[in-house]
Amino acid sequence: MIELQGIPVSPGVAIGPALVLDADGYRIPRCLVAAEDAAGEFARLTTAVDAVSARLETNRLETSAVAGANTGDIFAAQLQMLHDPRLHAELGRRIQEDFQSSAYAVSRVLNNYATALRRLDNPLLADRAEDVLDIEKQLLLELGAVSRQPLSDLTEPVIVLSHVLTPSETAGLDRRYVRGFCTETGGPGGHTAIVAKGLELPAVVGIGPFLDAIGSAAHVIVDGDRGRVIIDPDAATLEHYQLRLQQRQSLTARLAELKDLPAETSDGLRIQLSANIEFPQEAHACLERGADGIGLYRTEFLYLSSADEPSEEDHYEAYSQVVREMDGRPVVIRTLDLGADKMGHRPLVEQEHNPFLGLRSIRLSLRNLDLFRPQLRAILRAAVHGDIRVMFPLITTIVELRQARMLLNVVAEDLSESGIPYRSDIPVGMMVEVPAAVVMLDHFVREVDFFSIGTNDLAQYTLAVDRSNEYVADLYQSCDPAVLRLIARSIEVADANDTPIAVCGEMSSNPARALLLIGLGVRNLSVPPSTLHRVKKAIRSVTMEQCQQIAERVMKFQTARDVDLYLLDRLGDLVPELVLK
Repeated sequence: MIELQGIPVSPGVAIGPALVLDADGYRIPRCLVAAEDAAGEFARLTTAVDAVSARLETNRLETSAVAGANTGDIFAAQLQMLHDPRLHAELGRRIQEDFQSSAYAVSRVLNNYATALRRLDNPLLADRAEDVLDIEKQLLLELGAVSRQPLSDLTEPVIVLSHVLTPSETAGLDRRYVRGFCTETGGPGGHTAIVAKGLELPAVVGIGPFLDAIGSAAHVIVDGDRGRVIIDPDAATLEHYQLRLQQRQSLTARLAELKDLPAETSDGLRIQLSANIEFPQEAHACLERGADGIGLYRTEFLYLSSADEPSEEDHYEAYSQVVREMDGRPVVIRTLDLGADKMGHRPLVEQEHNPFLGLRSIRLSLRNLDLFRPQLRAILRAAVHGDIRVMFPLITTIVELRQARMLLNVVAEDLSESGIPYRSDIPVGMMVEVPAAVVMLDHFVREVDFFSIGTNDLAQYTLAVDRSNEYVADLYQSCDPAVLRLIARSIEVADANDTPIAVCGEMSSNPARALLLIGLGVRNLSVPPSTLHRVKKAIRSVTMEQCQQIAERVMKFQTARDVDLYLLDRLGDLVPELVLK
């Protein structure tokens, strides 16, 4: 038995025989064509591009139907890459002027693109290199330069083991037979990981070199909860994981029965349990799972999923659809939370050396008012249909907050003068995501109606760790005592001023950590729809006093590991069915 450790990117357990994919990659030899054949060679490439384009659109539609539009639109981004005029110009020059074969031109150009992305001091962009190589692989397949992997001819359940899986390959995995996968490379922020999670396919990535040691007949267990991959498990280990599989299936059925029950502790404390969404279509799923509202509507995918910059009407229609669907429940809309490096519709800034500390989120919006105004106008207009609240991301200084609020007022005046229906009395809040905001919260509290703690960014900026970088992933811990102290301080200031405060980061979606947050004083949690039932079960299984005891004990620990071990232990005591051994 061999046990390997990697990065868990999609929870669950999968058991089955291994299917090891070729890890050699594609090496296309330099090949030239005769000058008189160059036009025909370019026509072959055009045909291949059309075929790949159609496949990507199919992937987008099919993945959206299964995993939601936010996951499916990963392929919309790839379609943009595929049809990039600069890419086509470079390929055309190589084929029609340098007389390179279409396969060699594709291999060289796209590998150069991928290499350039990997060299950037931005691990999130480095993860996008896999999208580029995915396009390369599909074009080479269409051009007949490489053969297809044996994923389309499966007749029995398998666990896929590979050096790398592209987003398209992941989306195309036949769920009838592929139970899970693991790869030597990859990180938690890559599109492959996102697709796997959206499809609820157990997966572990970033294991490092291991394929050479795997026999084709090896039996494999993928533990997507803990990031473990077990090769040829012994009888006891196999029996243990088979029991875990049965427990997960039974638990899922029981938790679904909580849909219409309130998120209330056993001694009567009501917790507002809302959902995080990215697309209007997700609102229905939130209601189906019993969400009290939308605690975080991420608006970035309005910009990322279209070849054109969204108009005011695009914003208005999306927000109106959600608020109508939620039927009186609160909807918190966060304004654009992207970096200038992600705004592909127009050049907004020269290349930044460190985009995470650069022009992003509220900074980007305040520097580009023609980008910001349509979104604010749409929010105020959509607010006539229900309980909409607006929230500004990555607020660091009082000046930023005041500028954003002032623009909101100016936009309201513009709508009034134009005779367009709107509401100007909507609650205004801010994300608490950087230590500077926590330090100055006693001043911010006088100028907002509510706070929402984004634990993902708060941990990242507090610990100086990029959460999408696999090399320092072990240092990114939202339960680090330093982060917990900042959260506790934020709650203290909010409570002292009777200002509502929520937590909408990934931390709140972990049942054990949710109990800690409640013990610290949080009364509003916003989580991914898929975790609503688990968090609600935890809340309904404890008393307020037990949560406070958890928080009191945790605040004495000095390491994130001690915190997590204690929280897992307490969850096992209080809600044992949520801890699958």
